Amino acid sequence: MSVSDSVSTTQADLEKLVSDLRGLLASKDLDSVPDIKLLRQKLDDGLHNAREAAVRAAQDAARQAKDAALAADRYAHDEPWRVAGAALAVGALVGFLLARR
Repeated sequence: MSVSDSVSTTQADLEKLVSDLRGLLASKDLDSVPDIKLLRQKLDDGLHNAREAAVRAAQDAARQAKDAALAADRYAHDEPWRVAGAALAVGALVGFLLARR
C-alpha cells in the first residue's frame, strides 16, 4: 500500500467517523442537553481545522517534490557527464545482474 493510498484510507475513515458523529449529534432528542450546541460547534471547528491542515500538508509535499525535481533538473544540466556516467553505471549493473540469472 502506498502512502497516498494510506492517506486516502485514513481520510475516508475519518470522514465516516465524523459523519456518524454528526448524525448522532443531530438527533433532536439531544437538543435538550445544554452543551450540545457547543459540542456541535467544536466538532465543526475541529473538522475545519483538520481539513485545512491536510490541505497545507499536501501543498507542502507538492512544493517539496517540485523543488526536488527542479534541483535534479538543474544538477543534470550543470553536470551532464556525471549524470550520464551514473546512468551508464546503473544500466551496466542491471545488465550484469540480469545476465547472471
